[in-house]
Amino acid sequence: MSAPAPQKIIFTNDITPILVSLAAEMTPSSVFVVTDANVAAKVLPSLGLPSEWEVIAVPPGDTNKDLDSLALIWRSLTSGGATRKSLVVNIGGGVVTDMGGFAAATFKRGVRFINVPTTLLSAVDAAVGGKTGINFEGYKNEIGVFANADAVVISTVTFSTLPPVEILSGYAEMIKHSLLEDRESFGRLLAFDISEADADRLLHLLEESVRVKERIVTADPREKGIRRALNLGHTVGHAFESIALERHAPVPHGQAVAWGTLVEMILSHIKTGFPSGHLHTFASYLKNQGYGVPSITCDDYPRLISLMRHDKKNDTPDAINFTLLREVGEPMIDQTACEEEIKTALDIFRDLLQ
Repeated sequence: MSAPAPQKIIFTNDITPILVSLAAEMTPSSVFVVTDANVAAKVLPSLGLPSEWEVIAVPPGDTNKDLDSLALIWRSLTSGGATRKSLVVNIGGGVVTDMGGFAAATFKRGVRFINVPTTLLSAVDAAVGGKTGINFEGYKNEIGVFANADAVVISTVTFSTLPPVEILSGYAEMIKHSLLEDRESFGRLLAFDISEADADRLLHLLEESVRVKERIVTADPREKGIRRALNLGHTVGHAFESIALERHAPVPHGQAVAWGTLVEMILSHIKTGFPSGHLHTFASYLKNQGYGVPSITCDDYPRLISLMRHDKKNDTPDAINFTLLREVGEPMIDQTACEEEIKTALDIFRDLLQ
C-alpha cells in the first residue's frame, strides 16, 4: 500500500482568500463544506465563503462521530451531485476533520479534501497527519483510513469562540509534542500563559508544534515505527475518554490526553527511569491550569485496563502498547506494562492531582 500524498500546510490568519485560491487551483466540479451545526452558526457567516459552495452540517460532538453522521455526509454528497472531481472542505474541530476526511476518502473511492481546523486541538492533532475515521461500538476511532488532505489551512482567528476548556484541550497536545522534541520546547510551553495568548503569537507556537508532528509523520506515514511516538498519552487517554462516554459525561479529547500523558510519564518513571522531576512539574501545571481530575476510583481500574487492551495500537491481544519516555525528547515506542504497573501508575496519578 502506497503512502498518503504529501500534505500542504498553510499557516495564515486570512482564511477565506487562501481557501478560494486553493479551490481555484484544483478546478473542482463542485465544492462541499462539511461542518457541524455549531460551526455553521458561529463561524461560517464570518468567513464569507462563496455562495455556490454547498454546506453539509452534521450534529456536533464526539458522540455524533458515528455511522449515522457519516451516512448523512455521503447522502448529501450523492444528492448534491458530487463527482470524483468534487472538492470537500472540512471546517470544524477534530470530529469534523476526522469524519469529513473519512467521508471524502471513501466516497467514489476518494475525492479531494481540504481541512480547516477551527479548534486548537484539531489544528495540532486531527487535521494534520492523514488519519481519518469514526468511533464505533463505543471505541475511539475504531474505523478509518489513512488519507492526507490536499491542504490544511491553519489559523488562530476562530479560537476566540472557544471556551477555555477547549483551548486547554488543544494545548495539551502541543505540550505532548514538546515532550517528544526537547527540554527547551517543553519548558517554553509550560511557561507560556495560554489564557493571555494573542492570535499571532499563538499561531507561531502552533506552527512549531505542528512541524514536530509533520516531521514524524513524514518519516513514518503509516505508523509502522517512529510515528507511534505521537501516541504518547493516548493509550491511557483514550481509556479515560471512553469510560467518560460510557457514563454519558464526555470530556474533551485533549483533557483526557493530558491525564493520559501524566499516567504514561509515571509509567515511564517506573519502567525506563524517566526523571521524576518532569512528571511533578507537569502534574503541578495541570493542577494550576485547571485540567481537573477524572472521576475514577480503584474500582474503575479493571474497566480502564480492558479499554486499554482494546486500543487499536496493540499488536497482540494480551499486551498493552504504550509510548514511554526515557527523557524529554527521547520517546520509546512499543513499550508494554503489566496490570500491576498500570494500577500503580493510576494510584500515583490520582495522588498527584489531588
